[in-house]
Amino acid sequence: MKKRYTPRARNAVIASLVAGAVATGIVVLGPGRDGGPPSPAPGPAARTVLAEGPGAALSAAELSALIAGQEHRLAGSPGDHLSWAVLGSAYLAQGALLGDRTDFRRAEKALRRSLEALPGEKGNADAQLGMAALANARRDFATARRWAESVRARSPEQWTAYPVLIDAYSGLGSYGAAARALHTLEELRPRTVQTLMRGSQVHRDNGRHEDAEALADEASSRAGGKAERAAALYRLGELAWERGEPKQAAAYFDTALQLEPGHHPSLAGRGRASAALGRTDDALRDYHAAIERAPMPEYALQAGELYESLGMAGEARAHHEKVRRLAAKARKYGVSEEVTLARYEADHGLAKAAVQRLAQEWKRGHRSAHVSDALGWALHRAGRGKEGLKYLKRATTRGLRSALSLYHQGEVERSLGQDGPARRHLREALRLNPYFSPLLVPRAKRAVSVLGNPPPGGPVDVEGEPWTTDEELPPEDDGQDGRREGDGPAEEREEGSSRRPDGDASGEPRGTGSARPRERDSRNPREAGEAGEAGDSGDSGDSGDSGEAQAGEPSATASRRSSPSGE
Repeated sequence: MKKRYTPRARNAVIASLVAGAVATGIVVLGPGRDGGPPSPAPGPAARTVLAEGPGAALSAAELSALIAGQEHRLAGSPGDHLSWAVLGSAYLAQGALLGDRTDFRRAEKALRRSLEALPGEKGNADAQLGMAALANARRDFATARRWAESVRARSPEQWTAYPVLIDAYSGLGSYGAAARALHTLEELRPRTVQTLMRGSQVHRDNGRHEDAEALADEASSRAGGKAERAAALYRLGELAWERGEPKQAAAYFDTALQLEPGHHPSLAGRGRASAALGRTDDALRDYHAAIERAPMPEYALQAGELYESLGMAGEARAHHEKVRRLAAKARKYGVSEEVTLARYEADHGLAKAAVQRLAQEWKRGHRSAHVSDALGWALHRAGRGKEGLKYLKRATTRGLRSALSLYHQGEVERSLGQDGPARRHLREALRLNPYFSPLLVPRAKRAVSVLGNPPPGGPVDVEGEPWTTDEELPPEDDGQDGRREGDGPAEEREEGSSRRPDGDASGEPRGTGSARPRERDSRNPREAGEAGEAGDSGDSGDSGDSGEAQAGEPSATASRRSSPSGE
């Protein structure tokens, strides 16, 4: 009789079997069914997927071999739920690595076959978490949360649920829930590469860049394979870029590409850094390579804006048109590119269309800082700057330090005659990253020049009222602006049982920490009273997350920055 393991023990056993380079050999563990010949057990690549979950980092060659092996195995055992789950997760990883969304459809088919063979409620956590990871990849974060929470409810010690939950909560803007999930993950799987990478993500989202860098650096040193280390180096490159160090960022991306030559996020990242360093030919070459490798709308938009900054209108227009085509193609495979498409519309197309797209995303619960920033800017571009400013403030007070968001907020404040806050935020954007956009940096510099220095004695147009610690942020939309129905984002409460009166959308109780002061409602008393009757801000129950994140997360010790090569 085969020994049975709990999910946690099984993961530990499998993880202990995974060592060295990933091979495609077959390991025979015991007799097959009905006294027949032994059935082949998963090889090392399959065991890696099972041990690390859908987020396991494998190279393109390893994934190709794994997929071929699982398909061969399933030809003889079509009812093997575990092999279907591994195959689905492998297709998902290959689709993400190569930017091929057709693999997402194959992944869903395989994962559903696994659930048909063994439903999730009977213990098929591997397939359920595969479906959750697939939903995250498609940017359907609410669906991802439901899949992963069902696993957590049944098996709280199933550690592979927590990386998927962190991704889902972050996409929904529930940063406090993400921090709590990280805390549990760190207790279950301390100092593993996946845990370190998710910790880096959570710290970055909360504005703790030094902690984020320390964890990503440790993940790079602990990585067992080239793909895993390339992912950690890419994270280090992104952090270097965000703090305005394009030379350091390019070095990290270079090293990642030496390990994984087709790593398209590093190709696009190096293109962005090269443009900042004045190496425009290199930048354009990298962008073209990234788009060829993984035709993603985000890369086409970045390349188009670089062409536009160089005065090459024809090439810019061609890439902007490509944004629409690639977004439409992604939609066919269930992938939402609405935020990228809305960013394109706001700056290069129809701003009202951008507002409509982002309003729908907001109603779906996608309320991350990135969505809030995009929505606030789109509202401004559509002539609704006062509304847009509330969303932009929300994006910049959650912890994430983004030069682009600060620029957006400063420009909207300038348009509203709030010169003091505008001057402060525009200057902060340029201090944080003087290269954040080839198109917008010159505009930011001109705006700062026009605003000039503060008047003697300090600015008279301070931003709102003093901050307090006992009041909520004002709701993003109180419905009192004379808006026509369907004309913009309307705050809606979460529906169904996914939201509890005393907790956030994750169903977990709200903490009591409050490390970040809240901004007092600066509207007139009548508006403030009407907003108070309307309820909370609709932030998936996460209005207190910034404080909870700081109170409940262990802080990484910032280490000395290492070279990209790890020497």
